[in-house]
Formats: sequence, structure tokens, C-alpha cells
Amino acid sequence: MKKLFCGLTLFLALLVALGWTFPASAAPSFTMDTKFFTPPPGMATIGDSHGDIALTPKGEVYVSVQGGEYPGIQVYSAQGKYLRNIPGAPPDLHGFIIARAPDRKFYIYGVSRLAQQIVQMTLDGRNVLTIPASAIPDQYKKKEAQAINLTGIAVAPNGDIYVTDGYGLDYIHHFDKTGRYLGTFGGKAEPYAFDTCHKLAIDTRFTPLRLLCTDRKHNRLVHMGLDGHVIGVFAQDLRLPSALSIHGDELAVAELEGRVTILDRDGEVLTHVGTNDNKDEVHTNKTPPTVWKPDRFYAPHGLVYDPAGNLYVTEFNEFGRITSLKRQ
Repeated sequence: MKKLFCGLTLFLALLVALGWTFPASAAPSFTMDTKFFTPPPGMATIGDSHGDIALTPKGEVYVSVQGGEYPGIQVYSAQGKYLRNIPGAPPDLHGFIIARAPDRKFYIYGVSRLAQQIVQMTLDGRNVLTIPASAIPDQYKKKEAQAINLTGIAVAPNGDIYVTDGYGLDYIHHFDKTGRYLGTFGGKAEPYAFDTCHKLAIDTRFTPLRLLCTDRKHNRLVHMGLDGHVIGVFAQDLRLPSALSIHGDELAVAELEGRVTILDRDGEVLTHVGTNDNKDEVHTNKTPPTVWKPDRFYAPHGLVYDPAGNLYVTEFNEFGRITSLKRQ
């Protein structure tokens, strides 16, 4: 075995000496399907979608919707058919995920933005945990009625919960699995210097695990340790990054200025999907269905990979738009 390894090493070294270059990660290819999801009965679109999107282990697609006849969390089959709404789900879940807790069960974890609270629910809507705004020290809040404005959430394997005050003071608040407050980091001052720390994700591609933040108005992604220390900028020159999802070594980024970008483990661009360069159409929730084209995005706000590497994208739009990206 040792001789085989040495021989392979010498062979590879010879290829390099002869000028051979090894190919980078292959760029994935996706086909956009804007008709994949069938809206709820009687609706042409899903309703005001200033929210997020997640998948259950069974492949059902959960979408948070804040307006229309079916607000809350809408549920779709793996084939895109509307099935039901989750009873009791808040109608203002700006950010939510479906994650496995230490008890090995999957739960909905979300930030109820206007209600200023964090929620944990079973997949059928039973409340498990509520963390009110009062759990966060006053020194990290605005001195006004909307003291915090939570936009994103991430859950570590040990059950620790991280939430970001992305429309507030850009702090990240840390709780244990029981809802006990553990601390706060981030904010607008150095070394974080966030300006709309919009969404969070646990970056499972690294050991130890990292926390990844969309620093939206700086058009960059920032890596931190789970204790909050800054590791560095992971990617920059994006278009208002708003949400994240991981598949293997790939990272998908929903960008509010009309694009989804796929990055590799080094933060390099593999591909862009649905790029829209019309400044009048992107970064707004007002673009109507009469304008929508099947090969472009307008304001991607949430996204999630399925196990096969397909993507589902929800957009910031008062009419509501969700798209399937089929991996080729």
C-alpha cells in the first residue's frame, strides 16, 4: 500500500511538472420552473411572501406567507401541490427553518418579527417553546416600541439557538435549547460592522462548525465561530444576500437584487441562476405577475436545497412567488 501511495504521488507530481491543471469543481446547472407550485384554492399566487422556505424529512415544502387568504405557513407536496396550512403558525415568520433537535425530532424554529419573539413548534403546529423579547437584555434593543426586529434563525446540533436582529441593531442573540439566554455578539461596531445582518446558517462544511451571516447591505457573507468570534469574510461582491442553504460543499445564496448564486467551499462563484439586471424590477416587492418571466428572479428572499441538490426559492413579493430549480 505504501509503494502504491508513493507511486501515485510521483505520478501526480509529474503531471503538475508537465503543466497539467486539475479541473475545479464542476458548475451545477439548474432549470427554473416557476409553475411547479400550485397556489392554494382560489388563488392565482400564494400571497404576500416576505418570508422563508424549508423542507421536512418527508419532502414537504413549508413556505411562510404574511398576507392573502392563507397566511402563516403553507405546506406543499414534493410535487408542488398545496396541501394545507399549519394551524396556529404565526403569520409574520420572516425567517424560519426546520431542524433536528437533540431529541432527534424535527421542529420548526422561527422568528416572529412583528410579535418580537422566537418560536419552536412541532411540524404540525404545536408550540414547544416561546422566547419573548424580554429575554434579551435592554442594552441590545432600540428604545422604541419595535425594540427588536428579528429576521433570521439558526440552530446548532446541540440545540443552541442563534437569532439575528437584522432589521434592528444587527446583534446576534444566543440561547440554549431550553430558551435560556447565553449572550450577544455582532452589531454595527467593529469587528462585525454589520449593516442588515439578515439571515444566519450553521455552516456544516467546516470543523469545527461555523456560523455564517448574510451582511446584506455590505454585499458579503461573514464567517464566525459558534462563540461569536469573527473568522473572516467568506464571500463578497454579492447582490444584497438575503438567505443561505448548504448542499455538500455548495452554498446557495438568495440575492434580493434578482439572482441566486452558487458558491463553492472557498467562496468562489460556481454559477448564477435567474439573473435579472433590470434595476426597476429587482429589490422590490411590487413587481406584478404580469411582468414575471420564467427565466429570471426579482427579489429572492429565502431558499432551501432538497437532498438531491434541487433548490426551492421564495421571493419578497406582495403577490407571492415560489420557484423550483431542478438540478440537471
